[in-house]
Amino acid sequence: QRWSVNYARLLASGKARGTMPDAGPSNPNELEGWIETLYLGKCIPEAAVLQLCKKATEILMEEGNVVGVPIPVTIVGDIHGQLHDLIELFNIAGKCPDTNFVFLGDYVDRGYYSVECATLVVALKVRWPSRIWLLRGNHESRQITQVYGFYDECLRKYGSAAVWQTFTNLFDYLPLAALVENQIFCPHGGLSPSIDTLDQIRSLDRVQEIPHEGPMCDLMWSDPDDRMGWGISPRGAGYTFGPDISEKFNHTNELSLIIRAHQLVMEGYNWAHDKNLVTLFSAPNYCYRCGNQAAIMEIDEKLEYTFLQFDPAPRRGEPHVTRRMPDYFL
Repeated sequence: QRWSVNYARLLASGKARGTMPDAGPSNPNELEGWIETLYLGKCIPEAAVLQLCKKATEILMEEGNVVGVPIPVTIVGDIHGQLHDLIELFNIAGKCPDTNFVFLGDYVDRGYYSVECATLVVALKVRWPSRIWLLRGNHESRQITQVYGFYDECLRKYGSAAVWQTFTNLFDYLPLAALVENQIFCPHGGLSPSIDTLDQIRSLDRVQEIPHEGPMCDLMWSDPDDRMGWGISPRGAGYTFGPDISEKFNHTNELSLIIRAHQLVMEGYNWAHDKNLVTLFSAPNYCYRCGNQAAIMEIDEKLEYTFLQFDPAPRRGEPHVTRRMPDYFL
């Protein structure tokens, strides 16, 4: 089902015109150069970021709320600004376009390189739009990024809020979920009591800041739980949902599995709900202190899967003492 944009509303809000340059990268060589710079761990100029986000917006506007993804593909969980570990991930899994990727969101906040991580995955999307799919996580929002690091990092690295504003406008267009080979459902967080079918997700208006409640919020914020049924989330947004909820959702939608991210798991992946669901987390030693492994999930042409676990990449010049971060349910 093709998702359409309410252009009148976007024009009124200034998101469609007037906030970004009119053209994307002038040629593929320029884009390749930006990608190479980002792989070296360096920021690209502000004008280049604005051009990339403009072109990425055009691409994402053509994608539905639930993007269909072919196999083989590699699924990636939270990244959270840990650039060295993202580059290590590409060394392990292979780079685009040799490997296809679905990223489950949370590219920014917590780590020290949110700008570079977000810019790199967006640049890869612009360069190979049919090889990489970027989903929205709960941290791809204006409110959360002003608390957990991305906003401050943009100010520090670019001297103004323009790059942050451009990225957060882009985040509004990110799809809400992926559907791998019509069998594997991939949201960032979890399920919603307001959603029984994939078509209900497809009918949502996603071009907005993540609401504080409702189905779009739940897809970003909910967590699986051992207790049956729906429960109140300790996060203050979304819900907890039990094994019965996952089983019913998979049965109703003819799915074999839910792959989601959103929660720190010490081994990098964690099965739940009688293997109806798996949590994937791809930021090793989260916040540079949690001591966890990371994992990615490779799905091959036969829909068979392999988990690749990895530890933090070696770093030079990385601070050993981290700043005190606000307490937060991980």
